[in-house]
Amino acid sequence: MSVFKPDQIQIGISACLLGEQVRFDGGHKQSRYCMDELSRVFHYVPVCPEMAIGMGTPRKTIRLVNYSGEVRVQASDDSFDVTEQLIDYATEKSAELNFLSGYIVCAKSPTCGMERVRLYDGKTGYSEKAGVGVFARRLMETYPLLPIEEDGRLYDLVLRENFITRVFAYHDWHKLLAEGLSRKAIVAFHTRYKYLLMAHHQEQYRQLGRLVANFTDDLDKDAQNYFTLFMQTLMHHANRRSHTNVLQHIQGFFSDRLTARQKQELKGSIDKYREGLLPLLVPVTLIRHYLNEFEEPFVDQQVYLNPHPEELKLRYGY
Repeated sequence: MSVFKPDQIQIGISACLLGEQVRFDGGHKQSRYCMDELSRVFHYVPVCPEMAIGMGTPRKTIRLVNYSGEVRVQASDDSFDVTEQLIDYATEKSAELNFLSGYIVCAKSPTCGMERVRLYDGKTGYSEKAGVGVFARRLMETYPLLPIEEDGRLYDLVLRENFITRVFAYHDWHKLLAEGLSRKAIVAFHTRYKYLLMAHHQEQYRQLGRLVANFTDDLDKDAQNYFTLFMQTLMHHANRRSHTNVLQHIQGFFSDRLTARQKQELKGSIDKYREGLLPLLVPVTLIRHYLNEFEEPFVDQQVYLNPHPEELKLRYGY
């Protein structure tokens, strides 16, 4: 059984997205983005529920069928039913995946799709995009805070950046747990994430601060409450307005040490970002430059400035 590795971010992924020929027709749905870009920073753990229960390839297609609220997984020609086999596999496999820091699933799949999977009515035969894949559903029930995303949605720059930010944060928290949980460690963790949390949701950031300031005698419970709200906060999408607010907060740390020209340069880059004329990378890069000139440990430790590897270019496009 695999284990959590602090120095390696392990990501579950539908095997077909890696080019494995496991689809019903013997083909695949290889994702070039997953293969060419994300493979630089993630270690993949491929899974194919249909192959795992012995369906083989090529095979008949399966679909979700709703019988008065009971969803079954059946062959498109109704020749067989694999509901129990898939549920049993999903339950067993999900329990083994507690070492993962994220998961990328294949969209529209009756086993792996996380939303809008075609769901057929058992009486009328009509369908609607209202289903969830059997394996994906169990995975999300088992790990409700685990970052999970569909391959197609990763082409949306906002969804992509949010997903990858959450993966790195999820992994970072579990590194903390591996090193040894303590209240001091949680406070240090929260301090490093101050501005990233603020960019995603100010009110929930303040709630997290109150949790940290009012720990009880139950460390494990406090930690779980903190981590739950922490991940829920990051699920909110940061926008230009919230990023601008954070950038202006950080700007204040340098105000008494910058020349008039430098102040104007930084202010101008933040204003142009707010107006949509520059990507976030520009003011962030300028702040990093000033951190090299002026020692500011509190700002320098902020995850906000480096929430994911620069090589992924996630702050170039918005």
